[in-house]
Amino acid sequence: MKLDFYRISKYPVFTRLGIFIIALLLSWLPLAIPIYFLISDTNLVSIITMGLLFINFLVLVKIWGKLVYKESKIFAKYGLKFNLTNGNYFIKGLSIGLIFTLSLFSLENLLGLIEIQNNQTNLIKIIFEGFLTGIGVGIAEEIFFRGWLLNELEKDYPEKISLGINALIFATLHFIKPLPEIIRTFPQFPGLILLGIILVSAKRKHRNLLGIAIGIHGGLVWGYYIFNVGNLVEYSPNISPLITGVDNNPLAGLMGILLLLILWFVSRK
Repeated sequence: MKLDFYRISKYPVFTRLGIFIIALLLSWLPLAIPIYFLISDTNLVSIITMGLLFINFLVLVKIWGKLVYKESKIFAKYGLKFNLTNGNYFIKGLSIGLIFTLSLFSLENLLGLIEIQNNQTNLIKIIFEGFLTGIGVGIAEEIFFRGWLLNELEKDYPEKISLGINALIFATLHFIKPLPEIIRTFPQFPGLILLGIILVSAKRKHRNLLGIAIGIHGGLVWGYYIFNVGNLVEYSPNISPLITGVDNNPLAGLMGILLLLILWFVSRK
């Protein structure tokens, strides 16, 4: 009997999401489980398994588009188009994200909340590594959250509701950790929701193309990587982490959230 996958497209959104995630896990776990037993280096295990998960996701999305929605160019529907316009949006977003991070740390330094260190050891290497990390994270998370997930939500809900749900899921999935850690780092949660709103809004204001969201996300990660891994910031013990960020995470502090509000305004232009 021939399976009618098109019927899935008529299911409620969270049923569709559940079917997709189950299919993704069933295709990924047989590959990931042996790696956990064969490799002792936990960092290497994480890199390999997450890489496999993303590759499986891309393959499944292609199959999902063809079988469920009869769509041969599903990534283009998500806004992942390889053209000059999207490329320009990506560069614009990357610049916005990087300048935002530099501006945040510069402002905090000016206000005496932190002290920027003159540490030039391996700085060029760190800048390059941060760039690759930012681009990788930006591409992976934006295809998932502002691509596949947002597209599924918009099939069932108006724009404002799909934006809110998308931002909430984005923040929640970044908060999968033990309960004591959730409580301790909770100030990060509003920042993640606001970032999710910014990335959806930016995409919609830029012809629903993913370039701008990938760029902003990648630029933020790139900038933070440079300052964090490069040990360029010394935090004052006299300043509350609620201002500069719990665990030195800018999204988990008042200053970061204030500048995110500015970024929201800028990214919509």
